Amino acid sequence: MPSAKSHRSSARRSARNAPLRSRAKTHIARARAAIAAGDLPVAEDRVRSAVVALDRAAKKGAIHRANASRRKSRIMGQLAAARRAGGQDG
Repeated sequence: MPSAKSHRSSARRSARNAPLRSRAKTHIARARAAIAAGDLPVAEDRVRSAVVALDRAAKKGAIHRANASRRKSRIMGQLAAARRAGGQDG
């Protein structure tokens, strides 16, 4: 059974990391919504903000750096696919 001290430590870590993870998830959801709507200029800004949020969460240890990298890769791939579908390669 975890000790009271380890429980307090994990509660502190969770409280510190939760907003960073939540912010990253929110930015990713907004970016995906803009990509799905086909609004590429807005989607590009939102993808950029999602990348910043993921980098910040990884830097502070809220998520693993490989997790952040994988999520950035996926969101950028979705944006690139939307650009190809929209005829705006770049």
